[in-house]
Amino acid sequence: MENQELRKAGLKVTLPRVKILQILESNEQRHMSAEDVYKALMDADEDVGLATVYRVLTQFESAGLVVRHNFDGGHSVFELAHGDHHDHMVCMETGEIVEFCDKDIERLQHEIAEKHGFELIDHSLVLYVRPKK
Repeated sequence: MENQELRKAGLKVTLPRVKILQILESNEQRHMSAEDVYKALMDADEDVGLATVYRVLTQFESAGLVVRHNFDGGHSVFELAHGDHHDHMVCMETGEIVEFCDKDIERLQHEIAEKHGFELIDHSLVLYVRPKK
């Protein structure tokens, strides 16, 4: 499957690209930093350097295979681009990232854009949260 995805994205099939795509597809954690990917590769005894991980993730982003998020207070994280829209909540204490989709929020964003004379093309909503005390 990975080989087809890489070819469809216009990327040559190389061992590092296949391994990194496998990590992103199989990991429970949907949002991974380059360092997370690198650590997973090291844990699997794969010989792929950190610079290669950064380069491949940037190539994947350019090819539309992954989406990069730059959440406040943290570094870039990547998730596979599956085409399903969702928003994020980021816990400022634990770093946990929660995905959610809310029909009311989606509708309101379109209404607000229209009220101001615009058509909503895309958006990114990130809620920064902490556990309730």
